[in-house]
Amino acid sequence: MSPASSTPDLVVVGTVAFDDVQTPTGLRADILGGSATYFSVAASHFARVGLVGVVGQDFPDSFRSVLVRHGVDLAGLETDPNGKTFHWSGRYEGDMDQAHTLTTDLNVLETFSPQLPAAFRKAPYVFLANTDPSIQLSVLDQLESPRLVVMDTMNLWIDIARERLFEVLARVDGLMINDAEAKALSGESNLIAAGRALVERGPRFVIVKKGEHGSFLFSRTRLFALPSYPLDRVVDPTGAGDSFAGGVMGYLAGANAQRVTDVCRAMLYGTVVASFTVSDFSLDCLGALDRDQLDERVDAMRQFVTA
Repeated sequence: MSPASSTPDLVVVGTVAFDDVQTPTGLRADILGGSATYFSVAASHFARVGLVGVVGQDFPDSFRSVLVRHGVDLAGLETDPNGKTFHWSGRYEGDMDQAHTLTTDLNVLETFSPQLPAAFRKAPYVFLANTDPSIQLSVLDQLESPRLVVMDTMNLWIDIARERLFEVLARVDGLMINDAEAKALSGESNLIAAGRALVERGPRFVIVKKGEHGSFLFSRTRLFALPSYPLDRVVDPTGAGDSFAGGVMGYLAGANAQRVTDVCRAMLYGTVVASFTVSDFSLDCLGALDRDQLDERVDAMRQFVTA
């Protein structure tokens, strides 16, 4: 682990992975993936990002360089010399609205217990990507005085660690979750009821991701809905949700903003960033994105949603 030069604006704790992805448009093997990877590259367009995760001895310098090239601080990226990097294999069919997981090799994740570098503990903005709620709680205990902490989760933890998940939810400011997960976690069959029920669990806001149908924000003071960016071709949906989260959190961290109205504006940027991610495999499109391209599409998106 290399020393951090300074405290990042935003820290993400999540996975760095090798992905094998098959979609109707093609097949790619051993490409760079993982929730923290997509999140940090997306967020790097707005803020200084620190990544906390673990890889194995098989993780190539070329992949590490991709993250460094985007200004991502890797002081929190551990390398297990005796293990292999997390590996996920999945297939998309038809309209590609859902990934069919073929294999999941946890490898170094099985024993990972994140220890944040001293500078990362002071980060004002933190995102807890999808992982075991016990790990999320341990990260929360390491933070000093964050201004905004947002979490993600998935059906696995909803099914096997619901009470621990509610402990995390009571300690964070925001939750990002997809519509099926929101219903499962809340126990509500109606999405609006589900969003409102989750806000009552403690967070100031809940963002429900609905894939190609956009996103919905719930808070005690406001509801806000946003469509997805209209695309006539999707290549690979992998990482879209993580890129959306990275765009949202990156915008907020870069602007030092925390109000619900700011989160609504940030969702616009997250939506646009995700639209670039799905346009190619891995980071091929997202990684080549520049701020002018992003802002141009944000302006176009504003036209779509303004009467």
